[in-house]
Amino acid sequence: MNLARPAQAPILDRLGRPLHDLRLSVIDACNFRCGYCMPADRIPDDHGLDAAGRLSFDQIETLVRAFAAAGVHKLRLTGGEPLLRKRLPDLVARLARIPGIDDLALTTNGSLLAAQARALREAGLRRLTVSLDALDPAVFSAMSGGRGEVGPVLEGIAAAGAAGFGPLKINCVVQRGLNEEQVLPLLGHFRGTGHVVRFIEYMDVGTCNGWRQEQVVTSAELRDRIAARWPLRPLQSHYCGEVAERYAFADGGGEVGFVSSVSTPFCGHCHRARVSADGQLYTCLFADQGHDLKPALAQGEAALFGHLAGLWSRREDRYSEIRGNPSAPRKHIEMYLIGG
Repeated sequence: MNLARPAQAPILDRLGRPLHDLRLSVIDACNFRCGYCMPADRIPDDHGLDAAGRLSFDQIETLVRAFAAAGVHKLRLTGGEPLLRKRLPDLVARLARIPGIDDLALTTNGSLLAAQARALREAGLRRLTVSLDALDPAVFSAMSGGRGEVGPVLEGIAAAGAAGFGPLKINCVVQRGLNEEQVLPLLGHFRGTGHVVRFIEYMDVGTCNGWRQEQVVTSAELRDRIAARWPLRPLQSHYCGEVAERYAFADGGGEVGFVSSVSTPFCGHCHRARVSADGQLYTCLFADQGHDLKPALAQGEAALFGHLAGLWSRREDRYSEIRGNPSAPRKHIEMYLIGG
């Protein structure tokens, strides 16, 4: 039985936030070992659920239909590295047909994108975000745990444009002492292309990355550095709850974004849920535990819808706003399990 998208008032959590966005991990394996997410000295090369441990395409479709009925209209596929999931374009085609899902996106490290961009576009994927922490080959290799090369990522970005994707978002996590000197080269490379580079403060997601406050380069510091080279002017948000602050280059060279969860928390407008590849729901990026959706999922779309409504209505997460308080959880779900 398929549920029609409800006409009633949206489901709100305890802080009055609706459920609008879903980040869905399709695989927890990755071919990179970025230190802020999946450090090589902590995560073995063969890490990853076997096929039996991951949700099947049928389960994923039912799950997304239930989330759409609960109010989700934005769906982003993540990992791990989602392009490692076999037959991913087939899944995209199924999800693109679900009523209510009007924004279907994917985040990737880009290393496998060149070979799959056109198939993903033809399947119905609408937007792409590529993680790219450096242009310098040596810095890029170090940031990816010695597993990646920057060339294939740039080839993937070019292939995405050729396949018909509009401007991409290029995400860069900035860590002091590692890649802050790559900020201006990244912008110089992508200015004028239409792609939007977004700089993300290094966050205390997970517990295996050894996060330290002194490694954070704040968005304010980056804005000052960038504006000294290319003057900026602020832009309005596209929508309430947008995580990135937007700025335009004053000379018309494009746009740059800043995600500032550490220095400027934005929990108050968060309307995003995350589901891991094995079907665990996390109601916060910094959650310390998940909710197993598989029992309700096994009962069908209607049962899962009711379960989701109950879970979301009890949500009160706001970790970034209480970071450092005794009540803040000390252990967080690892980023590679929920895609950031």
